[in-house]
Amino acid sequence: MEFSSHQIAGLVGGTIEGNPAAKVNDFAKIEEGRPGCFSFLANMKYAHYLYETESSVVLVNKDFQLEGETKATLIRVDNAYETVAKLLTLAESMKPKKKGIDSLAFIDPTAKVGKDCYIGPFVAIGPGAVIGDGVILHPHVTIGENASVGNNTEIYSNAVIYHDCKVGQNCILHAGCVIGADGFGFAPTPDGYEKIPQIGIVTIEDNVEIGANTCVDRSTMGSTYVRKGVKLDNLVQIAHNDDIGSHTVMSSQTGVAGSTKVGDWCMFGGQVGIAGHATIANRTNVGAQSGIPNSVKKEGTTIMGYPAIDYNAFWRSSVVFKKLPDLSKQIYQMEKEIAELKKRLEIKD
Repeated sequence: MEFSSHQIAGLVGGTIEGNPAAKVNDFAKIEEGRPGCFSFLANMKYAHYLYETESSVVLVNKDFQLEGETKATLIRVDNAYETVAKLLTLAESMKPKKKGIDSLAFIDPTAKVGKDCYIGPFVAIGPGAVIGDGVILHPHVTIGENASVGNNTEIYSNAVIYHDCKVGQNCILHAGCVIGADGFGFAPTPDGYEKIPQIGIVTIEDNVEIGANTCVDRSTMGSTYVRKGVKLDNLVQIAHNDDIGSHTVMSSQTGVAGSTKVGDWCMFGGQVGIAGHATIANRTNVGAQSGIPNSVKKEGTTIMGYPAIDYNAFWRSSVVFKKLPDLSKQIYQMEKEIAELKKRLEIKD
């Protein structure tokens, strides 16, 4: 579909600088702009591209100051990054959705499938499973026995929802993610490790997005919870009996050990590790590659490092850490000089 800059500005409440009739029919990064494309500028590291981009329309912040001429028509808004996210969402929602059940899909006779669903080839839906209205299941998705998927949820190829697990409404589960595999529970015995049956489930609440090859393990008893609005990146591990609070986000390769409760609106950088049986307060922010061995009790804390400490303290400490080899030499030299001074004083005595 094609839109004019005038139409877009009206939609987002922006002001136009340039040609209000400029037409766009595609999105592009500002450094890869082409005629007929719509781009945005939110990070000033990319500002120099504005003066050479071929994009027809560029979204910028209201307070952005031009330092030269640009061929593009500008639309000024309060927050370019937030606005382009809304426009991308709108464009995605306008794409026609697939409907119908492929002849190569298997649906158990006891399963229930709602209206306006798309069930792709080689999808397998087990006994007693419940699929809500408007659900999209891409090829090779597996829905286990008595599992449920809420309205308007989309699950990509090769994802697996184990038996009895629950996925809410308006969720997106990307390719290869596994919901409800056994938690890592083993009891040591003289003969090795005896498996502890994991008889619980996983509950994914509404508006959750789970990345490719991410795993959420079923609980030993009860349920592992991923609360509403949570966003998990690719390759994240959520262990058995965890409770991930609403609107929390986790970047790739974050791992949460078992029986940990994470608060609401937390943010975790990549490769963060959280020990088991910990409690993480609401709105905790954790820097990449940090290790959290214990609970974080104060809300709104920003921490980093291993073990994770206050963010500012970590950076001050890192400055000292880089100087440790020189400091070590200085200390050895001082010890040597003190020893010599003591020896001289003993001779004088």
